Amino acid sequence: MGNTQAWCNAAASGSDQDNKQEPQIKNLGKVPNLADVKYGPHDRNVLDVYLAPNRDKPTPCVMHIHGGGWLGGDKTKFSIPGGPKAFLTEGITVVSINYRYLKQTIVNTGSTRGNGAIQPRGNYPEPPVKTPLYDAARALQFVRSHAKQWNIDPKRIAVTGGSAGACTSLWLAFHDDLADPQSPDPVARESTKPWCAATIGAQTSLDPVEILEWMPNATYGGHAFGYVWDHSDHTVEIRSFLKDRESVKHWIAEYSPYALVTKDDPPVYLFYGDMPEKGKVQKDPTHSSNYGALLVEKLERLGLDYEFVHKGIKQPRFKNTTEYLIQTLKK
Repeated sequence: MGNTQAWCNAAASGSDQDNKQEPQIKNLGKVPNLADVKYGPHDRNVLDVYLAPNRDKPTPCVMHIHGGGWLGGDKTKFSIPGGPKAFLTEGITVVSINYRYLKQTIVNTGSTRGNGAIQPRGNYPEPPVKTPLYDAARALQFVRSHAKQWNIDPKRIAVTGGSAGACTSLWLAFHDDLADPQSPDPVARESTKPWCAATIGAQTSLDPVEILEWMPNATYGGHAFGYVWDHSDHTVEIRSFLKDRESVKHWIAEYSPYALVTKDDPPVYLFYGDMPEKGKVQKDPTHSSNYGALLVEKLERLGLDYEFVHKGIKQPRFKNTTEYLIQTLKK
C-alpha cells in the first residue's frame, strides 16, 4: 500500500489539523471544517471533513467516494441526495475523498461501432484499478485512526458513492479486511470494512462474461485492468477484455465485487433508475439495474442483508441512499 514512512508522515500531519472547529449552522455542509487533509503521499490522497454539530458523543460517519469511471471526478461533487447537510442535521459526520485515477491507454482506431480491432492490454504489472481501490481503503483506515480527534464512532462508518464510487464502495464492503495488526504504520492497523455500503448505479461485476450475459451492449470494465479505451469505438474495450479474460481471471477474483461476496459481509443498499431486464439491450448499460439484479442473486443465496431499489419497486423502504444511511447508522 505504498511507502510505510510516507504513510506514517501523512497520518501524523493529519492529526495536527485543527480538529476542534465547530460548524457554523447557517453554512452547514457548504464548506468542510477540515479541507484537503492528507491521508497519503500523493497529490490526490486528500479528503474533506464535515463535522456534525452538537457532538456530545461519538457520531456515525459517511465516507463519500466520487464517481467518474476512476478516470475523473472530485470530492466536491456529491452523489448523495441532500449532500453533506442531510447527514449533518442528523448528527452524522461526512468525509469526502479524492483518490488517484487509473493509468489508461487511449486509442482512436477511426472505426465504427463494433468493428474496431482487438487491442492488447497495457503493460501493467498490477491492475490499474488497484490504485483507486487501495486509496479508498487507506482513506477509510485514516478516518478510523482519527476517530477520537473527530469524535467519530470508528465502528459506524459507512461508505457511499455513485458509479465507480459505488463499485469501490462495494469492493470495500466485500473484500477481506486489509488491516495489518503488525504494521509499524498505525493507520494500516485499522480496519477497511465499513458498517454498510449504499450505492447509486453501481457496477457490481468486473467480469466481462457476467456483464455481457446481462447486458449485451455493455462496454464497461476492461479499463479497470488496463485494456485500451477506444474513443471511436467503445466496444473495443470489453471485446479485448473478453478475448483475454483467462489471463486476468486472478485479477477479476480480487477486484470484482461480485466475486468477493461472502456470508459475513455487511449490508448494502443498491439504487438504480431503471428496471432489470436480463439479456436485453440497456439504455445505460454502465449503470443498469441489471448489475444490481446480478449481485442480488448471490446475496440471496448467501442470506445477506440488502435493499435493491429500482424503477419497478413502487414503495421502497428507503427511497434513496441518504434515507438508508441515516436509518442504518443510527438504529
